[in-house]
Amino acid sequence: MKALIIGAGIGGMSAAAALKQQGIECDIFEAVKEIKPVGAALSIWSNGVKCMNHLGMGHIMDSLGGPMHNLAYHDGLTGAVMTQFSLSPLVEAVGERPCPVSRANLQSQMIDWWGREKVQFGKRIEKLEQSETCVTAYFTDGSSATGDFMVAADGTHSSVRAHVIGYQTERRYADYVNWNGLVNIDENIAPGNQWTTFVGEGKRVSVMPIADGRFYFFFDVPLPKGLNEDRTTLVDDLKGYFKGWAKPVQVLIDSIDPEVTNRIEIHDIEPFDTLVKGNIALLGDSAHSTTPDIGQGGCSALEDAVVLGQCFAETKDIQTALKDYEEKRRFRVKDLVLKARKRCDVTHGKNMQETQAWYDELRVEKGDNIIAGLRTTIVGGPLA
Repeated sequence: MKALIIGAGIGGMSAAAALKQQGIECDIFEAVKEIKPVGAALSIWSNGVKCMNHLGMGHIMDSLGGPMHNLAYHDGLTGAVMTQFSLSPLVEAVGERPCPVSRANLQSQMIDWWGREKVQFGKRIEKLEQSETCVTAYFTDGSSATGDFMVAADGTHSSVRAHVIGYQTERRYADYVNWNGLVNIDENIAPGNQWTTFVGEGKRVSVMPIADGRFYFFFDVPLPKGLNEDRTTLVDDLKGYFKGWAKPVQVLIDSIDPEVTNRIEIHDIEPFDTLVKGNIALLGDSAHSTTPDIGQGGCSALEDAVVLGQCFAETKDIQTALKDYEEKRRFRVKDLVLKARKRCDVTHGKNMQETQAWYDELRVEKGDNIIAGLRTTIVGGPLA
Protein backbone atom coordinates (compact mmCIF):
# COMPACT_ATOMS: atom_id res chain seq x y z
CA MET A 1 0.00 0.00 0.00
CA LYS A 2 1.33 3.43 -0.96
CA ALA A 3 0.33 6.90 0.23
CA LEU A 4 1.09 10.15 -1.54
CA ILE A 5 1.91 12.80 1.07
CA ILE A 6 1.48 16.33 -0.28
CA GLY A 7 3.55 18.72 1.83
CA ALA A 8 6.73 18.26 3.84
CA GLY A 9 5.75 20.50 6.72
CA ILE A 10 5.01 19.37 10.24
CA GLY A 11 1.71 17.79 9.18
CA GLY A 12 3.09 15.94 6.19
CA MET A 13 6.16 14.61 7.94
CA SER A 14 4.20 13.46 10.99
CA ALA A 15 1.59 11.79 8.74
CA ALA A 16 4.36 9.90 6.94
CA ALA A 17 5.80 8.80 10.28
CA ALA A 18 2.39 7.57 11.48
CA LEU A 19 1.69 5.64 8.30
CA LYS A 20 5.17 4.14 8.24
CA GLN A 21 4.44 2.68 11.68
CA GLN A 22 1.57 0.80 10.03
CA GLY A 23 3.75 -0.57 7.25
CA ILE A 24 2.47 1.85 4.61
CA GLU A 25 4.91 3.14 2.01
CA CYS A 26 4.91 6.93 1.67
CA ASP A 27 6.11 9.19 -1.12
CA ILE A 28 6.43 12.81 0.03
CA PHE A 29 6.10 15.77 -2.32
CA GLU A 30 6.85 19.38 -1.38
CA ALA A 31 5.91 22.33 -3.60
CA VAL A 32 8.86 24.56 -2.78
CA LYS A 33 12.42 23.84 -3.81
CA GLU A 34 13.79 25.01 -0.48
CA ILE A 35 12.01 24.99 2.89
CA LYS A 36 11.51 28.51 4.21
CA PRO A 37 8.99 28.24 7.06
CA VAL A 38 6.68 31.16 7.81
CA GLY A 39 7.13 32.13 11.45
CA ALA A 40 10.22 31.86 13.59
CA ALA A 41 8.98 29.38 16.16
CA LEU A 42 5.89 27.76 17.58
CA SER A 43 4.65 26.40 20.87
CA ILE A 44 4.26 22.65 20.93
CA TRP A 45 2.13 22.03 24.00
CA SER A 46 2.13 18.77 25.91
CA ASN A 47 -0.39 17.08 23.59
CA GLY A 48 1.89 17.78 20.62
CA VAL A 49 4.98 16.57 22.47
CA LYS A 50 3.16 13.33 23.29
CA CYS A 51 2.39 12.91 19.61
CA MET A 52 6.05 13.40 18.69
CA ASN A 53 7.01 10.78 21.29
CA HIS A 54 4.40 8.38 19.88
CA LEU A 55 5.71 8.90 16.34
CA GLY A 56 9.29 8.13 17.36
CA MET A 57 10.56 11.71 17.17
CA GLY A 58 10.53 12.67 20.83
CA HIS A 59 14.30 13.18 20.75
CA ILE A 60 13.74 16.15 18.44
CA MET A 61 11.62 17.85 21.08
CA ASP A 62 14.25 17.09 23.71
CA SER A 63 16.90 18.86 21.66
CA LEU A 64 14.82 21.82 20.46
CA GLY A 65 12.45 22.50 23.36
CA GLY A 66 13.16 25.51 25.51
CA PRO A 67 13.12 25.57 29.33
CA MET A 68 9.63 27.04 29.73
CA HIS A 69 8.97 26.37 33.42
CA ASN A 70 6.91 29.41 34.39
CA LEU A 71 4.25 31.69 32.90
CA ALA A 72 3.66 35.39 33.58
CA TYR A 73 1.55 38.30 32.37
CA HIS A 74 2.70 41.89 32.83
CA ASP A 75 0.94 45.20 32.36
CA GLY A 76 2.37 46.40 29.07
CA LEU A 77 2.56 50.06 30.00
CA THR A 78 3.78 49.88 33.61
CA GLY A 79 5.61 46.56 33.42
CA ALA A 80 3.96 45.45 36.68
CA VAL A 81 3.38 41.73 37.19
CA MET A 82 -0.28 40.82 36.77
CA THR A 83 0.17 37.10 37.44
CA GLN A 84 3.13 34.73 37.61
CA PHE A 85 3.15 31.01 38.36
CA SER A 86 4.88 27.69 37.74
CA LEU A 87 3.77 25.37 34.94
CA SER A 88 4.77 22.33 37.04
CA PRO A 89 1.15 21.58 38.05
CA LEU A 90 0.23 21.40 34.36
CA VAL A 91 3.12 19.08 33.57
CA GLU A 92 2.20 16.87 36.51
CA ALA A 93 -1.45 16.79 35.46
CA VAL A 94 -0.90 15.86 31.81
CA GLY A 95 2.36 13.92 32.05
CA GLU A 96 4.46 15.95 29.61
CA ARG A 97 6.06 19.38 29.35
CA PRO A 98 5.37 22.03 26.71
CA CYS A 99 8.17 22.75 24.23
CA PRO A 100 8.52 26.06 22.42
CA VAL A 101 10.71 25.26 19.39
CA SER A 102 12.30 26.85 16.36
CA ARG A 103 9.94 26.16 13.47
CA ALA A 104 12.74 25.93 10.91
CA ASN A 105 14.77 23.53 13.06
CA LEU A 106 11.75 21.38 13.86
CA GLN A 107 10.78 20.98 10.23
CA SER A 108 14.38 20.40 9.16
CA GLN A 109 14.99 17.74 11.80
CA MET A 110 11.74 15.96 10.96
CA ILE A 111 12.80 15.84 7.31
CA ASP A 112 16.28 14.63 8.27
CA TRP A 113 14.75 11.94 10.48
CA TRP A 114 12.73 10.68 7.53
CA GLY A 115 15.60 11.08 5.05
CA ARG A 116 15.95 14.31 3.14
CA GLU A 117 16.91 12.43 -0.02
CA LYS A 118 13.52 10.68 0.07
CA VAL A 119 11.52 13.94 -0.03
CA GLN A 120 10.81 15.25 -3.52
CA PHE A 121 11.03 19.05 -3.62
CA GLY A 122 9.75 21.42 -6.32
CA LYS A 123 6.60 19.33 -6.79
CA ARG A 124 3.60 21.66 -6.98
CA ILE A 125 0.25 20.03 -7.77
CA GLU A 126 -1.43 21.18 -10.96
CA LYS A 127 -4.32 18.72 -10.96
CA LEU A 128 -5.31 15.39 -9.48
CA GLU A 129 -7.50 12.45 -10.38
CA GLN A 130 -8.92 9.73 -8.21
CA SER A 131 -10.70 6.46 -8.84
CA GLU A 132 -12.06 3.83 -6.49
CA THR A 133 -8.61 2.32 -6.14
CA CYS A 134 -5.99 5.05 -6.61
CA VAL A 135 -5.08 8.73 -6.73
CA THR A 136 -2.83 10.37 -9.29
CA ALA A 137 -1.18 13.75 -8.73
CA TYR A 138 0.05 15.77 -11.69
CA PHE A 139 2.74 18.34 -10.95
CA THR A 140 3.61 21.59 -12.68
CA ASP A 141 7.01 20.22 -13.73
CA GLY A 142 5.26 17.69 -15.97
CA SER A 143 5.75 14.69 -13.69
CA SER A 144 3.07 12.64 -11.98
CA ALA A 145 2.72 10.12 -9.17
CA THR A 146 0.13 7.49 -8.34
CA GLY A 147 -0.70 5.96 -4.98
CA ASP A 148 -3.48 4.06 -3.25
CA PHE A 149 -4.46 7.18 -1.32
CA MET A 150 -3.38 10.75 -0.68
CA VAL A 151 -2.84 12.81 2.46
CA ALA A 152 -2.98 16.50 1.59
CA ALA A 153 -0.95 18.39 4.18
CA ASP A 154 -0.31 21.32 1.86
CA GLY A 155 -1.14 24.13 4.23
CA THR A 156 -3.58 26.98 4.54
CA HIS A 157 -3.33 27.73 0.79
CA SER A 158 -4.03 24.07 -0.05
CA SER A 159 -4.48 23.22 -3.71
CA VAL A 160 -6.21 19.95 -2.81
CA ARG A 161 -8.79 21.31 -0.36
CA ALA A 162 -11.36 22.47 -2.94
CA HIS A 163 -11.34 19.04 -4.58
CA VAL A 164 -12.18 17.43 -1.24
CA ILE A 165 -14.80 19.83 0.11
CA GLY A 166 -16.29 20.94 -3.21
CA TYR A 167 -15.74 24.68 -3.02
CA GLN A 168 -13.04 27.32 -2.68
CA THR A 169 -12.62 28.60 0.87
CA GLU A 170 -11.85 32.18 1.76
CA ARG A 171 -9.37 33.09 4.45
CA ARG A 172 -10.83 35.30 7.20
CA TYR A 173 -8.66 38.17 8.41
CA ALA A 174 -8.44 38.07 12.21
CA ASP A 175 -7.96 41.86 12.41
CA TYR A 176 -4.42 41.87 13.72
CA VAL A 177 -0.84 41.82 12.53
CA ASN A 178 1.85 39.65 14.12
CA TRP A 179 5.59 40.31 14.04
CA ASN A 180 7.78 37.41 15.16
CA GLY A 181 11.39 36.34 15.28
CA LEU A 182 14.24 35.19 17.50
CA VAL A 183 16.61 37.10 19.80
CA ASN A 184 19.17 36.06 22.38
CA ILE A 185 17.74 35.61 25.85
CA ASP A 186 18.14 38.82 27.84
CA GLU A 187 17.04 38.95 31.47
CA ASN A 188 16.36 42.67 30.97
CA ILE A 189 13.45 41.55 28.82
CA ALA A 190 12.23 38.57 30.85
CA PRO A 191 13.48 35.52 32.77
CA GLY A 192 15.02 32.90 30.51
CA ASN A 193 12.85 30.07 31.83
CA GLN A 194 9.46 31.76 31.51
CA TRP A 195 6.80 32.49 28.93
CA THR A 196 6.28 36.20 29.53
CA THR A 197 3.53 38.27 27.94
CA PHE A 198 2.96 42.03 28.18
CA VAL A 199 -0.62 43.11 27.51
CA GLY A 200 -2.52 46.37 27.13
CA GLU A 201 -4.59 48.38 24.64
CA GLY A 202 -5.64 45.15 22.90
CA LYS A 203 -2.00 44.47 22.03
CA ARG A 204 0.45 41.76 23.07
CA VAL A 205 4.21 41.37 23.34
CA SER A 206 5.43 37.91 24.23
CA VAL A 207 8.69 35.99 24.64
CA MET A 208 9.13 32.23 25.01
CA PRO A 209 12.47 30.45 25.60
CA ILE A 210 13.59 27.96 22.95
CA ALA A 211 16.83 25.97 22.82
CA ASP A 212 20.29 27.50 22.38
CA GLY A 213 19.66 30.49 24.65
CA ARG A 214 17.14 32.25 22.45
CA PHE A 215 13.74 33.83 22.91
CA TYR A 216 10.98 33.40 20.38
CA PHE A 217 9.22 36.78 20.39
CA PHE A 218 6.03 38.11 18.92
CA PHE A 219 4.19 41.42 18.81
CA ASP A 220 0.45 41.58 18.08
CA VAL A 221 -1.31 44.80 17.03
CA PRO A 222 -4.94 45.16 15.84
CA LEU A 223 -4.63 46.80 12.42
CA PRO A 224 -6.40 46.98 9.06
CA LYS A 225 -4.97 44.61 6.47
CA GLY A 226 -2.86 45.74 3.57
CA LEU A 227 -0.83 48.48 5.23
CA ASN A 228 2.30 49.56 3.40
CA GLU A 229 4.77 48.29 5.99
CA ASP A 230 7.87 46.18 5.46
CA ARG A 231 11.28 45.46 6.94
CA THR A 232 12.55 48.96 6.13
CA THR A 233 10.03 50.50 8.54
CA LEU A 234 9.71 47.60 10.99
CA VAL A 235 11.51 49.00 14.02
CA ASP A 236 9.92 52.44 13.65
CA ASP A 237 6.51 50.82 13.23
CA LEU A 238 6.90 48.84 16.44
CA LYS A 239 8.26 51.83 18.35
CA GLY A 240 5.17 53.75 17.28
CA TYR A 241 2.68 51.03 18.16
CA PHE A 242 4.31 50.46 21.56
CA LYS A 243 5.22 54.04 22.45
CA GLY A 244 5.05 54.49 26.20
CA TRP A 245 5.17 50.76 26.93
CA ALA A 246 7.42 49.34 29.65
CA LYS A 247 11.22 49.25 29.37
CA PRO A 248 11.49 45.48 28.68
CA VAL A 249 9.33 45.96 25.58
CA GLN A 250 11.61 48.74 24.38
CA VAL A 251 14.69 46.60 25.02
CA LEU A 252 13.13 43.83 22.95
CA ILE A 253 12.35 46.18 20.05
CA ASP A 254 15.94 47.44 20.10
CA SER A 255 17.20 43.83 20.04
CA ILE A 256 15.43 42.57 16.94
CA ASP A 257 16.95 42.22 13.48
CA PRO A 258 14.42 43.41 10.87
CA GLU A 259 16.04 41.23 8.20
CA VAL A 260 14.98 38.05 9.98
CA THR A 261 11.74 39.27 11.54
CA ASN A 262 8.44 38.20 10.01
CA ARG A 263 5.37 40.42 9.61
CA ILE A 264 2.21 38.37 9.13
CA GLU A 265 -1.43 39.37 8.74
CA ILE A 266 -3.21 36.70 10.76
CA HIS A 267 -6.03 34.71 9.16
CA ASP A 268 -8.07 31.61 9.75
CA ILE A 269 -10.63 29.67 7.70
CA GLU A 270 -14.22 28.97 8.67
CA PRO A 271 -14.32 25.37 9.95
CA PHE A 272 -15.85 22.70 7.73
CA ASP A 273 -16.86 19.11 8.43
CA THR A 274 -15.55 17.39 5.30
CA LEU A 275 -11.97 16.22 5.73
CA VAL A 276 -12.10 13.25 3.35
CA LYS A 277 -13.29 12.51 -0.17
CA GLY A 278 -12.89 8.92 -1.32
CA ASN A 279 -9.22 8.08 -0.88
CA ILE A 280 -8.00 11.65 -0.24
CA ALA A 281 -7.71 13.13 3.27
CA LEU A 282 -6.90 16.65 4.41
CA LEU A 283 -4.52 17.06 7.35
CA GLY A 284 -3.09 20.03 9.27
CA ASP A 285 -3.69 23.58 8.05
CA SER A 286 -5.34 22.35 4.87
CA ALA A 287 -8.06 20.86 7.09
CA HIS A 288 -8.27 23.43 9.88
CA SER A 289 -6.41 26.69 9.38
CA THR A 290 -6.44 28.53 12.70
CA THR A 291 -5.11 31.66 14.36
CA PRO A 292 -2.17 31.03 16.73
CA ASP A 293 -3.97 32.33 19.80
CA ILE A 294 -4.11 29.08 21.76
CA GLY A 295 -0.90 27.61 20.35
CA GLN A 296 -2.56 24.54 18.86
CA GLY A 297 -1.88 24.85 15.12
CA GLY A 298 1.15 22.56 15.05
CA CYS A 299 -0.23 20.39 17.83
CA SER A 300 -3.47 19.69 15.97
CA ALA A 301 -1.54 18.63 12.85
CA LEU A 302 0.46 16.20 15.00
CA GLU A 303 -2.78 14.93 16.53
CA ASP A 304 -4.21 14.41 13.03
CA ALA A 305 -1.24 12.25 12.12
CA VAL A 306 -1.49 10.11 15.25
CA VAL A 307 -5.22 9.51 14.71
CA LEU A 308 -4.63 8.70 11.03
CA GLY A 309 -2.13 6.05 12.07
CA GLN A 310 -4.50 4.68 14.70
CA CYS A 311 -7.26 4.34 12.11
CA PHE A 312 -5.02 2.32 9.79
CA ALA A 313 -4.00 0.18 12.76
CA GLU A 314 -7.66 -0.83 13.06
CA THR A 315 -8.25 -1.57 9.38
CA LYS A 316 -6.28 -1.64 6.14
CA ASP A 317 -9.40 -0.77 4.14
CA ILE A 318 -8.44 2.70 2.94
CA GLN A 319 -11.82 4.37 2.67
CA THR A 320 -12.97 2.93 6.00
CA ALA A 321 -9.82 4.14 7.72
CA LEU A 322 -10.06 7.63 6.19
CA LYS A 323 -13.73 8.07 7.07
CA ASP A 324 -12.94 6.95 10.62
CA TYR A 325 -10.15 9.55 10.71
CA GLU A 326 -12.60 12.22 9.56
CA GLU A 327 -15.16 11.27 12.19
CA LYS A 328 -12.60 11.26 14.98
CA ARG A 329 -11.05 14.60 14.04
CA ARG A 330 -13.73 16.92 12.63
CA PHE A 331 -15.29 17.98 15.93
CA ARG A 332 -11.95 18.32 17.73
CA VAL A 333 -10.36 20.53 15.08
CA LYS A 334 -13.48 22.68 14.67
CA ASP A 335 -13.49 23.27 18.42
CA LEU A 336 -9.82 24.32 18.39
CA VAL A 337 -10.32 26.77 15.51
CA LEU A 338 -13.31 28.40 17.19
CA LYS A 339 -11.64 28.41 20.60
CA ALA A 340 -8.61 30.18 19.09
CA ARG A 341 -10.90 32.67 17.33
CA LYS A 342 -12.70 33.48 20.58
CA ARG A 343 -9.42 33.94 22.44
CA CYS A 344 -8.15 36.09 19.57
CA ASP A 345 -11.10 38.48 19.90
CA VAL A 346 -10.70 38.84 23.66
CA THR A 347 -6.94 39.27 23.50
CA HIS A 348 -6.95 41.82 20.69
CA GLY A 349 -9.65 44.18 21.86
CA LYS A 350 -12.52 43.39 19.51
CA ASN A 351 -14.72 44.42 22.43
CA MET A 352 -12.53 46.44 24.79
CA GLN A 353 -14.91 45.91 27.72
CA GLU A 354 -14.32 42.15 27.42
CA THR A 355 -10.60 42.70 26.98
CA GLN A 356 -10.43 44.94 30.05
CA ALA A 357 -12.36 42.31 32.02
CA TRP A 358 -9.69 39.79 30.98
CA TYR A 359 -6.94 42.16 32.16
CA ASP A 360 -8.77 42.48 35.50
CA GLU A 361 -9.00 38.70 35.80
CA LEU A 362 -5.26 38.36 35.18
CA ARG A 363 -4.52 40.67 38.10
CA VAL A 364 -6.20 38.25 40.53
CA GLU A 365 -5.24 35.04 38.71
CA LYS A 366 -3.17 32.58 40.78
CA GLY A 367 -2.56 30.21 37.87
CA ASP A 368 -5.30 27.67 38.59
CA ASN A 369 -7.74 28.92 35.96
CA ILE A 370 -5.15 29.28 33.19
CA ILE A 371 -3.70 25.84 33.92
CA ALA A 372 -7.20 24.34 33.96
CA GLY A 373 -7.88 25.81 30.52
CA LEU A 374 -4.59 24.54 29.13
CA ARG A 375 -5.21 21.12 30.64
CA THR A 376 -8.67 20.86 29.08
CA THR A 377 -7.25 21.56 25.64
CA ILE A 378 -4.34 19.16 26.08
CA VAL A 379 -6.32 16.18 27.39
CA GLY A 380 -8.77 16.50 24.50
CA GLY A 381 -6.09 15.03 22.25
CA PRO A 382 -5.77 11.38 21.20
CA LEU A 383 -2.98 10.53 23.66
CA ALA A 384 -4.41 12.03 26.86
